[in-house]
Amino acid sequence: MELNITKISSTILALLVLLSTFSLTIEKHFCGDFLVDISYFGSTQGCADEEGDDSCDDPKTIEKKKCCTDQVHQIEGQDDLSTHSIKKITIKEQFALAFTISYYNLFVNLEKQIVPHKQYSPPNLVADIQVLHEVFIV
Repeated sequence: MELNITKISSTILALLVLLSTFSLTIEKHFCGDFLVDISYFGSTQGCADEEGDDSCDDPKTIEKKKCCTDQVHQIEGQDDLSTHSIKKITIKEQFALAFTISYYNLFVNLEKQIVPHKQYSPPNLVADIQVLHEVFIV
């Protein structure tokens, strides 16, 4: 269960970082008060594609009427992602940490060790084998 929660939270955080770094540009082209074209990835096409004498993309008409407008909405993502490095541990801090851990381990209860042959009784000896075979350690 704990492993699944860790995986889900790390995935959500990775997606959060990914989505916060995206930039998005939305371009809108208006002819008069009417929205003609919206573009999310490229540039918008103007009114010049439509047939007619009073096209807003015609330079002469634009100077006269000034009816065509382009609006650009830009959503900026994060550009600076900072990573923090771990500071170096000094010799005094290393000694204090090692001393604290070793002192703490003095008071930790060890598990009771199991001796498998504790209840085993050796067989009765009928004769002393070393004396019978005359084998002695010198």
